[in-house]
Amino acid sequence: MRLVIVGGVAAGMTAASRAQRHNPDARIVVFERGDWISYGACGLPYVIGRQVDTTDDLVARTPAQMRARGIGVRLRHEVTGVDAQAATLTVLDRDSGRTVTEPYDRLLLATGVEAVRPAWAHTDLRGVHVVRQISDVQAIEITLQHARRACVVGGGYIGIEMAEALHARGLSVVMVEQAPEVAGRMLDPDYQRRVRAELEQQGIDVRCAMGVVGLTGKAGQVTGVQTEGGLVRADVVIVAVGVRPQTALARAAGARLGRTGAVAVNLRQETSVPGVFSAGDNTESLHRVTRRKVHLPLALGANRMGRVAGVNMAGGDARFPGVVGTGIFKAFGLGAARTGLTQTEADALGLRAHSVDVSSTDHAGYYQDAHPLHVRLTGEIGTGRLLGAQLVGAVHSVKRVDVVAALLHSRARVPALFESDLAYAPPFSGVWDVLLVAADRLMREV
Repeated sequence: MRLVIVGGVAAGMTAASRAQRHNPDARIVVFERGDWISYGACGLPYVIGRQVDTTDDLVARTPAQMRARGIGVRLRHEVTGVDAQAATLTVLDRDSGRTVTEPYDRLLLATGVEAVRPAWAHTDLRGVHVVRQISDVQAIEITLQHARRACVVGGGYIGIEMAEALHARGLSVVMVEQAPEVAGRMLDPDYQRRVRAELEQQGIDVRCAMGVVGLTGKAGQVTGVQTEGGLVRADVVIVAVGVRPQTALARAAGARLGRTGAVAVNLRQETSVPGVFSAGDNTESLHRVTRRKVHLPLALGANRMGRVAGVNMAGGDARFPGVVGTGIFKAFGLGAARTGLTQTEADALGLRAHSVDVSSTDHAGYYQDAHPLHVRLTGEIGTGRLLGAQLVGAVHSVKRVDVVAALLHSRARVPALFESDLAYAPPFSGVWDVLLVAADRLMREV
């Protein structure tokens, strides 16, 4: 059995490892168009900010290590076409320029996402970057050798992390966001404003509700970002306005795409084309709270999908149960996390939802260095079903979100959270943890 995987990062390499473990006799080949496999793309901003020493530290497995395990890895080999009827791929060797046809018995498309580049960002000016892969970080490092001013366009996960990283490198940073607030797709407005306040307090010039119309440059180097509110001078521009799933090969194979624009699969990660699987950031998943298909390109989900796809490609039987939309990020000294649905999302779905807000401290108030912690807990009116949570506070305190995430996977009701036997000691929480207080209040409302 020849198992072929397109894409050698999170989902692809996880699938390769699981497939080989499940079926040691299978011939497994991974085609990766880039220069690296199996690296933590989420760590890229922290290399720029020097919290991580080098991009080498992000690499979990090298091609040599995978080949030693019997998994074929071909770097700089780009799959340019799929013939599902013939069960073949067209593969371009980017070094030699030679194109070959490769057969497969089962195929996994783990092609990930690509950074969105608005029309104004399609430019030959030096100093304009996205942050998706190791080569992007290398290019940014070259620009930073002579940069003093930065403009980050986009206030999502990557934009916020890059603003902090560039500030840590001594640059003055302006963040431009078209939406009314930063973190717009992650948190409700009150909690978005808390994140923005932290950014501004740390010296980031945040300009929301402002679009970008173009770039300025001189001698081939970017010199500024022209916004609806005027010119932002910049020696380096980070474009972080979002990502889109890379689905060209799935479409070429005849695989169905979902309403989200990502590849549609069943719980076994099978596409609509027999023998063709899809996993990772290019693929839809089931949201366990809404029971709807969603596209949430996050690392854990990608790895889980790859694990399931690898087992099934190798002849096993595994299922990916879905996600609950859990995310977390930091902005300087502030952490922010969410899981399930925000009140805004619940309202948009037409659910009868209600939220309560509780402000407390991350541990016992009388214990040294207690910091504010804000929680919004959301439930469904009438059923008492737990719908989601948002937390903003000191960085490590918001990892409490995992308690709610675990309950959402079992479609628990609010009382289940209140009745949870959470750990207590003064350095870690109050005797009544802020989550328990929020659940107590929400029970009275739903």
